[in-house]
Amino acid sequence: MSNEITLSKRRLVGLILGPVLLVIFLASPVPSGMSPEGLKVAAVAALMATFWMTEAIAIPATALLPIALFPLLGIMPTPKVTAAYANHLIYLFLGGFLIAVTLEKWQLHKRIALHTVHIVGVTPQRIVLGFMLATAFLSAWISNTATAMLMVTIGLAVLHQASPVAAAGIQGKDLQQSSFGTTLMLAIAYSASIGGVATLIGTPPNAILAGVIEKNYGYTISFAQWMMFGLPLALVMLFVTWYYLTRFVMGNETTELPGGKQAIRDQLNALGPMSSQEKKVLAVFAFVAAAWIFRGLFDFEFLENVKDSSIAIFGALLLFIIPSHWKRGEFLLDWNTAVRIPWDIIILFGGGFALASGFESSGLTQWIAGEMGILQGAGLILTVFTVVLIVIFLTEVTSNTATASLLVPVIGAFALAVQIHPYYLMVAVAIAASFAFMLPVATPPNAIVFSSRQITIPQMAKVGLWLNLLGSIIITIFIVVVLPRVMATITDVIH
Repeated sequence: MSNEITLSKRRLVGLILGPVLLVIFLASPVPSGMSPEGLKVAAVAALMATFWMTEAIAIPATALLPIALFPLLGIMPTPKVTAAYANHLIYLFLGGFLIAVTLEKWQLHKRIALHTVHIVGVTPQRIVLGFMLATAFLSAWISNTATAMLMVTIGLAVLHQASPVAAAGIQGKDLQQSSFGTTLMLAIAYSASIGGVATLIGTPPNAILAGVIEKNYGYTISFAQWMMFGLPLALVMLFVTWYYLTRFVMGNETTELPGGKQAIRDQLNALGPMSSQEKKVLAVFAFVAAAWIFRGLFDFEFLENVKDSSIAIFGALLLFIIPSHWKRGEFLLDWNTAVRIPWDIIILFGGGFALASGFESSGLTQWIAGEMGILQGAGLILTVFTVVLIVIFLTEVTSNTATASLLVPVIGAFALAVQIHPYYLMVAVAIAASFAFMLPVATPPNAIVFSSRQITIPQMAKVGLWLNLLGSIIITIFIVVVLPRVMATITDVIH
């Protein structure tokens, strides 16, 4: 009852505070250099952030605010706003969710979960570490979004296995939220983002950075050279995140999965051989995973227009086409099963794209970058730390790719103006753009794990705030101490 009262109070505060902030922003004079549209976008962002943090209204309903407010305030026309809700990544979500519900329909998720736990161990700490290492490794080579989609599917299966409902052998019950579930889902989201910084192809901001440096300064960052910097950074942040999540977020409600490792082996034996339906679903699942991996590792010219979302939708369509019982006219996936996917998360992420589009089209992001001139004379360490902090919190409400595209070249010019080597700040922007951990709309992995129903926005915000701050410190140390040693020619590139 006390939790319900607390939630009601928080919602009431949000319902009042959100519109008040909107009015204050709109009534304020436009700051020097900022466009009127930029101030209006900031006002809408303040309203949406307040509603999301307090859960004042339904979370997906908040995500629809740009459709109503952006045209009304003259920020952008309705067709342009609504186009953001059809971003190609939305269809990656859709395809991935359809594959996930098919795995559940045929109980393949239970078999995958049992094998996963059998390998990594039965204690919660070992399970979380195993998932984080696997997720980070995959995200270093393929899309962070695709990685998160794969690992959340397996993670939810493990949670079903770990729940008291599963232990009692009861079928058809909803998975209840638990501190272990919250920790595991956050671990997957965060390690997907962290792992991406390890390689040049792991996340779009890294590739943007390399392209801008080569174009503007004629210097090519090699794959190995970046890994000498990015891999240790990713490993340190991964360990810090694991320690923080397992020591301060995960409770003591369970010490290991019910029955221990012998019970896992017994359940694997009890499952018996795979059914033909399981084999077909597994084949589609493996095909999609392999296609994501090979698309990330190899650049085939005839597939240059194919994105991860196309692969996900193709896999989902195969599930609608491949029969499960040919004589009965039944297929691996039917629409009655498909409607169970989390449509609200798709709307939520569309709202994030719409908000990011507003930041970009109004020039608000460029204005924020321009205001960094106050850092002149602050010194290397303070300047790097401040830039990292600004980019991390900016990325909470904007696309990390859009943020990097806009800020990497701008910050390079700014660095020269304040007599700091541009690589320090440009690398800081690229890395920081991948380290936003507070909101579901900040990164695709955050949104995907939010769909698990194991996390609330206030929980993610509380945990993510501390990781944002820890990440800012770690990035600053690596850039000031490690970067000059990895890029030995850093002082010779610009004369």
